[in-house]
Amino acid sequence: MSLPGTIQKRLCSYYGLDSVPDVGPFIEAREDILRERVLVREGSDGIDVRVELPEAAMGPTPSLDLVCQVVEGVSHFVLIAERARCELPTSHLELEFQAEVDKFLILGVLPEPLPSLERVRLRWRLFDAVRYEDAAGTVTGDRYRLANRMAERFVDRLDREFLRRSRMRELRSYLQRFFRAGQTAKLELAA
Repeated sequence: MSLPGTIQKRLCSYYGLDSVPDVGPFIEAREDILRERVLVREGSDGIDVRVELPEAAMGPTPSLDLVCQVVEGVSHFVLIAERARCELPTSHLELEFQAEVDKFLILGVLPEPLPSLERVRLRWRLFDAVRYEDAAGTVTGDRYRLANRMAERFVDRLDREFLRRSRMRELRSYLQRFFRAGQTAKLELAA
């Protein structure tokens, strides 16, 4: 199974989603881009989605950055597809916030949680050692920074309340509730 397919399978299984279309046909590996992007076009007959990934992300040994881009693209696709199915809205901020949480989930929890010290290192790489493409003070730059800060706070809470105490069933239930929540509720859960 491809990396995007594996990521989607783990996310959908964990969140209890069984009607999300396979992401594979919606992916386009491109040699002319350096960053993942998800293009969405809404029409009278529904939405069209395309997940564009750097070609290197689909290679045999992608870097952590490239794996994170694949997780982000798949996370966006899953949330958009599920919200469209339920006829619910989503926002750019919610997509970014969910993707940041999903990166930690995929890299640090599924299929089995990393040891505590490795999770701390992963959190540092995901939330502290991050570089932004868009400058602070721009709408996009501020949105990414806010999503990252909120996800860091939320993931810290998950680690303290669930992972360190090996409360995996409760973690899954909590994350399923988080996934299905709208942006306002997600931000409240992170606060």
